[in-house]
Amino acid sequence: MDLRTPAPEGDRPTTLNPEGWPRPKGYANGMMGRGTIVVTGGLVGWDAEERFADGFVAQARQIFENIVAILAAGGAGPQHLIRLTWYVVDLDEYRSCLPALGVAYRETLGRNFPAMAVVGVSGLVERAARLEIEATALIPDPS
Repeated sequence: MDLRTPAPEGDRPTTLNPEGWPRPKGYANGMMGRGTIVVTGGLVGWDAEERFADGFVAQARQIFENIVAILAAGGAGPQHLIRLTWYVVDLDEYRSCLPALGVAYRETLGRNFPAMAVVGVSGLVERAARLEIEATALIPDPS
């Protein structure tokens, strides 16, 4: 599957945007659907050997890859994402990386933009982690 192309409507949750609201860029205001939910824990930017990638964008890319792997284990893909919650230790670092972060996101998760929140935190359990992301996906019931 080409991740740059959105999945067919029947294979993804419905994006919600109230009438009259501007279309969000890079996220959704809301998502809905019926089906099987796949939820990750808080994922950090390390590989299967618990080695951290170097830098914010590299850690984010590794997290995106980890999300894809967990979704696949549950029979889901990036097109099924309905929510991402990001916890970042430095909001200025996050803001300064947005263009490169967008590239890494689209290369690993495609053009799937679920509801998202970014929260600044004073620290994470893994001291080397620059960010942590929780993901929720919804595999629609077959119609």
